[in-house]
Parts: sequence; C-alpha cells; structure tokens
Amino acid sequence: MPGADDLKGLFTPVLTPFIASYEVDRDRYVKFCKWVVSQGSGLACFGTNSEANSLSLEERIELLDRLVEAGIGPERLMPGTGACALPDAFRLSDAAARHKCAATLMLPPFYYKGVSDEGLFRAYASVIEHVGSSDLRICLYHIPQVSGVPITLNLIEQLLKRYPDTVVGIKDSSGDWANTKAMLDAFPGFKVFPGAETFLLDGMRNGAVGCISATANINPGPIADLAATWQDDDADEKQAALDAVRSVVTEYAPIPALKATVAKHSGDEAWRTVRPPLVELDAEAAAGVTGKLDALGFQMPGLAAALA
Repeated sequence: MPGADDLKGLFTPVLTPFIASYEVDRDRYVKFCKWVVSQGSGLACFGTNSEANSLSLEERIELLDRLVEAGIGPERLMPGTGACALPDAFRLSDAAARHKCAATLMLPPFYYKGVSDEGLFRAYASVIEHVGSSDLRICLYHIPQVSGVPITLNLIEQLLKRYPDTVVGIKDSSGDWANTKAMLDAFPGFKVFPGAETFLLDGMRNGAVGCISATANINPGPIADLAATWQDDDADEKQAALDAVRSVVTEYAPIPALKATVAKHSGDEAWRTVRPPLVELDAEAAAGVTGKLDALGFQMPGLAAALA
C-alpha cells in the first residue's frame, strides 16, 4: 500500500511531447519525466497540462507502464485517472493501483453539467469499489473553470466518511484562495494541494502539503525548494521569484507557452508541437515568452543534456 508520506511536496502535470503527425514521442516523454524528477518533483502525469484528455486510454496506460519500466519510483507518480466513461476510469485506476502509485489525480466525469453531489459520489464510489484495492488512493481534482463540474465541501465530506483510507487529498485548481482555505479549514489532515505555486507559501502556512502546478514543467527545482523550505526566513522572497516566472507564462496560452520554453532550453523545436485542437504559439509569441523569461535570468538546468 502506498505510504502517506509519499503525498507531499511538488507534483508536475508533465507535458506530453508529440511528433509532427501528433503521435506521442514516447522516448522524449520518458527523458523529460526523468529530468523533472531529478529536479525534486513528482509527476502528476496525465493532468490538464499533459493534454491528457487529448490522449487515448491506451496511450495513457502505456506511458504509465513506460515510466515505471524506466525506473521512476511509483511513489513519485500521481497519474490522472478521471474520465467521463466509468469503464475508462476503472481501467486507468486499475493500472495506477497495479503499479502502487502514490495516488491518482481524479477528475469527476465532466461532460454533463449541473450534476448532483450524489451523482458524483456514485461515480467515485463506483471506481473505488471496482478497483477494490488498498493500493488505490485518490486525490480529487477540482478545476471547475475547465471541467464545469465542481467538487464541493459536501462531496468531500461524503467521500471521506465512506472511504477515509482511499480518498486522501485534493488538487484545488479553482484559482480561488478562499476555496482552498475552506478545504484546509474543514478537513484537517486531508492532503490539499493548491493548483498553482502562486498559493504555495500561503498554503503551506495553513496546512497544505505542497502544490501541483503547470509551471513546474519549466521551473520545478525552485518550486520544489520552496515546498521544502517554506519555514525559512527567505520564503517570501522565493515566493516572489516563483510568481514572476508564472506571471510571464500566464500572459500566453499556457500549454503552448510551456512547450515553447522547453523547446528553447532543450534546443529541440519539436517540443512546440501540441495536439489539436490546441495550436502552438507563433514565432513572435514564442520569442515573447522566452525573451521575458530570459530577462528574469530564468534557466532550466540540465535539460538539454537530459533530453539529448
């Protein structure tokens, strides 16, 4: 059974590289994941910034298998296993439990809007009962501005009452600090991960266990460092430096901006490719994001060598 101490610090919703025909570049994927882990982060593979919902079920299971085969410890893995179809969520969650991953990051079924807490409870309960394993641990994924399906405090309470050893945490990507704080206050000991490093320091000071952030794809070392040293005297200074990097990225479409940054710092323009319906940044925008990061003295240490 995964250990409780595995779920803390930084997890990165790691980018997925594609070749020109939009097929996943599996070798580059594993190399990039290894670099992210070397910087002190775990992997929330198949998250929003992984273009997970543009990946097939088979692609996600194969990539998870490859990460474990490549020697990345399952305690560093929090794969996304939420899906609109329950049988898909079953298969993804089965794979995560088979590998004894630290947890899964589970979106609610997100096509139908206005669904009840009871409906969402039944969906999560169905996955838990189907997998039927103590090796399954779930972090809920609250991102209502994208999914259109919020995870309420009432739903969390219901799930914790029925499945306290399985439903162990949540990623709050609402961007609303008041909502994150309400979760921290309502459920002491529940593992709350703010969905951006913007709230990392405030989160840690109020009982959060880390963060799961898109920007960790390009800035994992400094974010992981703050998660580990948040009680140090220079924590506010470190937070300000993280905020400066994130503010540049959020001026652009985030996934294409992150990929443009990886392309520049790896020397591999193929990294700019995104799978439709997303579109890569044009040359001017790509130069804009990387130029603004350069002005901050931004670096991605060891990336080019890791991806060579």
